[in-house]
Amino acid sequence: MGKKVRIAAEDEVPTGSAGEFVVEDQVIALFHVDQQYYAMDGVCPHAGGPLGEGTLNGTIVTCPWHGWQFDVTSGQHCLNQRLCHPTFPVFVEDDGIYIELPE
Repeated sequence: MGKKVRIAAEDEVPTGSAGEFVVEDQVIALFHVDQQYYAMDGVCPHAGGPLGEGTLNGTIVTCPWHGWQFDVTSGQHCLNQRLCHPTFPVFVEDDGIYIELPE
C-alpha cells in the first residue's frame, strides 16, 4: 500500500468538474463524475498541458492545450490503446478527499 495523502475538501470539486492540486511536488488532476472521484497525473504526456483545467465530458477529459483525451476512470488514452496515463486510488473520508501515492 502506498502513502495516503489528503488532496481536497469535497466542496472544492463539484460534480461534473475537475480541479488541479499539487501534492508532494506532483500535479494531480481530480475529477468528480457521477458521485465518484477520480485522480490522475495532472500533466498531459503530450506537451505538459494541465489536465485538471481540461474540459470534462462524462468520464473523458480533453487537455486544453492540444486536445489529447483520456478516460479519467482508467487513464486510458482515447485513441491510442498503448497509452495509459497514471491514475491514483481515491478515498473519501469525513475530513476530505484522499489519494494514494506510490511510496
